[in-house]
Amino acid sequence: MLEEKLKAYRIILASGSPRRKELLAEMGLSFELRLKTVEESYPDHLKGEQIPSYLAKKKAQLYQGELKANEILITADTVVWHIDSSLEKPGNREEAFEMLQALSGNWHEVITSVCICTKDSTQLVSDLTRVKFADLSPEEIAYNIDKYQPFDKAGAYGIQEWLGLVGIEEIAGSYTNVVGLPTQKLYKALTERLDQAESQ
Repeated sequence: MLEEKLKAYRIILASGSPRRKELLAEMGLSFELRLKTVEESYPDHLKGEQIPSYLAKKKAQLYQGELKANEILITADTVVWHIDSSLEKPGNREEAFEMLQALSGNWHEVITSVCICTKDSTQLVSDLTRVKFADLSPEEIAYNIDKYQPFDKAGAYGIQEWLGLVGIEEIAGSYTNVVGLPTQKLYKALTERLDQAESQ
């Protein structure tokens, strides 16, 4: 099991997201939080998966040169991609309302990239999930914004919260990826990395 293989290592989670902390804990993995502030900006020409991949690597670069031989750093970023644009964290209620109106009745993509770093190597893992909202009424959108204050979430919603529970009709791909961490792909990547280390 992965948790047994990780006994000789220390996982460092560089994310303040409570969802990512919960998912990592639910995977049975022990970890230490190590947080630094990073400006989540990226070049304008980046599209789709390129954006979270760039930002996950940008976050990891803050820790370059600090990692010890037995430490594994995990950084991540999630974007909501809709009609060739990234719906980021809304700055205010109006932006949140506009985002959810745009998603109402439509498919969109949620893309999460995870950067897994050791002292000597960097690996990037990404996943894409397609999500379809039912038609949302203005009252439902307003209720979600006022009650759940989704200003820390890309696309202005959390799939695990009220609007996700009552508003999402279909999902194609990993659910946990939409929450903020593609757990199956992360588990596979860590397992393969440790198996390779053991065989050397």
